[in-house]
Amino acid sequence: MNDEILTSLPMRPIDTTERPRFAVPAGACDIHMHVFGPSARFPSVAKPHYTLPDGELNHYLKLMPVLGLERFVIVQPSFYGTDNACLLEALAKTDGKARGVVMFEPDISDTELDRFHAAGVRAVRLDLFKRAQQPLSEIQAYVAATATRVARLGWHLQFYVPGYIVRELIPFLGTLEVDFVIDHMGYMLEEDGLGPADFVRLLELTRRGRCWLKLSGPYRIAKERGYGAVEHIARQIVATAPDRALWGSDWPHIPNSQRDTGELLNLLPIWSPNEAVRRQILVDNPGRLFGF
Repeated sequence: MNDEILTSLPMRPIDTTERPRFAVPAGACDIHMHVFGPSARFPSVAKPHYTLPDGELNHYLKLMPVLGLERFVIVQPSFYGTDNACLLEALAKTDGKARGVVMFEPDISDTELDRFHAAGVRAVRLDLFKRAQQPLSEIQAYVAATATRVARLGWHLQFYVPGYIVRELIPFLGTLEVDFVIDHMGYMLEEDGLGPADFVRLLELTRRGRCWLKLSGPYRIAKERGYGAVEHIARQIVATAPDRALWGSDWPHIPNSQRDTGELLNLLPIWSPNEAVRRQILVDNPGRLFGF
């Protein structure tokens, strides 16, 4: 990551959202979104990568029925680091419709983890972009120690990680004894030197191990090439492991909250034309992983 601070754009009006062009199944879940603000109550980390996004919980709750979504997972953003206060407050307002993914320091107490669990947290997010310059052995030790901390709670790990680190971790990840999820289809960018063979190895890990992949953030992979540039990636994930694929909006699409979340949802029937498989991705898989 570079040191540039990105300017977050205002939220797209809900009435301009593209409506679903397919039958969204009952119980559909968005497994990757973030909640922000207000800044007076929830201060950011000292040097955030972006300005405060326009992403309050109330706006998302109004968006859900437009898209046919009934459940969601709040993922702790790097903007707040390991201070999960904003996320926990949001969870308390969701009447059981949501689960949480927190970030925490290695010295967190079991009592605090238990408190998180009671609030609806079911996973920990590991930001390996922050650790990308560390030796691989140190990254593996950090992951293993975190897995040990959360295993007793039945939590899983969620990796926010550059694809070139994913590539190096694949043999190690195959040894983990807890489930783990990799954000944004593995984040294997061509710009970072990743190729088809690397992605095939990731798919094999997903097929035989405890790995899950998020069908999320297509714009983070495609960059300026358009969503069609990631269609083959998403289709391969669905074909290889439909029981371990998950869909996430990545709302509020930092830093560009002008993006159309409905347009993103309508990519799913292109990636997964089969209605039964879409139900797996939107309902059954999140239900198993997050305990809805």
